[in-house]
Amino acid sequence: MIAPASPRRRPASSVLVLAAILTTQLMLVLDMTIVNVALPDLQSSLGFTPTGLSWVLNAYTLAFGGLLLLGARTGDLLGRRRVLVAGIALFTAASLVGGIAAGPGVLLAARAAQGVGAAFAAPSALALLMARFPEGAERARALGYFSAVSIGGSALGLIAGGMLTQWASWRWVMFVNVPIGLALVALVRAVLPETPRHPGRFDLVGAATSTIGMTALVYGFVEAAEDGWGAPTTLASFTVGALLLAAFVLTELRAPAPITPLRLFADRTRSAALGGRLLLMAAMTGLFFFLTQFLQDVLGYSPLATGVAFLPITVMLLVFSQVSARLMQRVGNRPLLVVGLATTTVALLLLSRIDAGTGYPQILVALVLFGIGNGLAFVPLTAAGLQGVDPRDAGAASGLVNASQQIGGALGLAVLVTVAESAARAAAPVGATALEVARHAFVAGAQQAFLVGAGLTAATVVLLAALVRRPTPAPTVVTPHREATTDERTPELALAD
Repeated sequence: MIAPASPRRRPASSVLVLAAILTTQLMLVLDMTIVNVALPDLQSSLGFTPTGLSWVLNAYTLAFGGLLLLGARTGDLLGRRRVLVAGIALFTAASLVGGIAAGPGVLLAARAAQGVGAAFAAPSALALLMARFPEGAERARALGYFSAVSIGGSALGLIAGGMLTQWASWRWVMFVNVPIGLALVALVRAVLPETPRHPGRFDLVGAATSTIGMTALVYGFVEAAEDGWGAPTTLASFTVGALLLAAFVLTELRAPAPITPLRLFADRTRSAALGGRLLLMAAMTGLFFFLTQFLQDVLGYSPLATGVAFLPITVMLLVFSQVSARLMQRVGNRPLLVVGLATTTVALLLLSRIDAGTGYPQILVALVLFGIGNGLAFVPLTAAGLQGVDPRDAGAASGLVNASQQIGGALGLAVLVTVAESAARAAAPVGATALEVARHAFVAGAQQAFLVGAGLTAATVVLLAALVRRPTPAPTVVTPHREATTDERTPELALAD
């Protein structure tokens, strides 16, 4: 049953609406990396193993990515602003629990709860952005800001994490979300419009099989790094993951209201963009994970210096995402994607050549190139992932865009950690001290991880160059100008009220 419409009110300005959406997105993506700089302190404080440490990131990204589709569907059924507020509230409460955690279990549970909150907040935020800003130059500009925040926020998280860890404690990388979350709940309620509720069902089976299936796959890669590919736990994890993901596909084919309408994959450009986003985020998450530890554990940087070292990525992302948003209207998506991702590949190849004697200038060149490449690529990548989406599928499509980003990060990090551990075990020098052995092993593993990351982005270049095509403009019908009524406007514009 559709709920009665709430009393009409004057819409908030576009600036306030965009500010609420961008702040939400910044808080969610920043949390993916703000803990990176704190990982060494966190490991010594709570007693994580080297491979277990990756779960501090994966607990968040897996819950985030695995439940995004259910979160998107929930926004469609219950109202997007309502779901956005609930997601932010859960994220904020989980941040408080994580900050007071006394052991690894409590922290990982809090990180997973943060991911659940983010999964319900993120797709509603992006869907509300699509509703308020119509397709064309206005939406391109909004997506430019959104993409800059999505990727630049990851780099800003490293800087913020460095400051909080060095000046206060690793616990403040969790506590900092609490006042921001409370203020954001008030802002969202004040400026964002509510969308109508729609009748329908929740696809809980689809959500469970996709989330647990992806978690089992990631767990299999982590176990392979510790116990080997032939270990019973590794094989069992891969088997369970494959079976559950197959069950997910079958469920979505038969479900009356699937969380992932498979018709969204019928468009080859959209499918390629989602696959490309997954591969790119796999490489990007690996860069932050390994380079953060390299700067601190090998080069001896402080947490704050490590965060500041990533500042060039942030600057380049902010600048070139805006350049990309303007060029996209002239040259289309594909040229920007190819040039941007090729530049990213070069950056990762440079990082694969680092060693214990590498100075920051070499790393700086790689970071600048990485920021330029991602800045050019992410706006058209987001636009291609949402290209031609029917308004009824706006929430599901937004969920897929975010899910490919989060799942790509979690799965990619698990793969790269496995690759790094294998390379590290084979690289131990003879006759060296324990510290030298550990440092040499880590560098060898990081080199191999960066090289595999470059292979992932190179594959993305090929995929997108072959499949992405420019959208066909809709035919223009010239009619006498008059003010449109609410019922005559497009669903996106109607939602803006």
